Amino acid sequence: MKLTANKRMALVAIAVLAFDQLTKLLVLNYLGYDQERVMIQGFFKFVHWVNTGAAWSLFRDNNDLLAIVSLGALLVLFLSRRHFESGKLSGQLALGLLFGGIMGNLVDRLHPDRRHVIDFIYFYVNQRDGGQIGFPAFNIADSAICIGVGLLFILSWQSDPSRRSDPQSSIQPG
Repeated sequence: MKLTANKRMALVAIAVLAFDQLTKLLVLNYLGYDQERVMIQGFFKFVHWVNTGAAWSLFRDNNDLLAIVSLGALLVLFLSRRHFESGKLSGQLALGLLFGGIMGNLVDRLHPDRRHVIDFIYFYVNQRDGGQIGFPAFNIADSAICIGVGLLFILSWQSDPSRRSDPQSSIQPG
């Protein structure tokens, strides 16, 4: 069976969605709400935090609106995928990561028992005064979205025609 571009994107998306939901299920089963498990003291821990907003808890308590935005983003990305290097394997990977990540958080937002995103990966540094400075908690879906967007930026930068220059045109008459 030959894998088409759409099938490759779908496989990546399904793998991301499955891994995201599996890890969130583990968090639900092994960490109570607001509980933490330090893995590397002063650097990394698993947490069980909820997020009704977007990245960094922006737009907090707007779960329904963010679910609609997510559905719209999925539709727009799918319909415009040919503009995002979907003919290349790297473009298919990027779009698959985006689709899977968006769907992973969307499942959380639409889940009737939760209606929020579960974040559980937390990197931090202990301060001398006992406090912590940390990066906002995130999950597998968030990671997939960030990696997918990063890959798309790299691909668009590499394919930018203005970056290509004719070596002869840079020679100045002397």
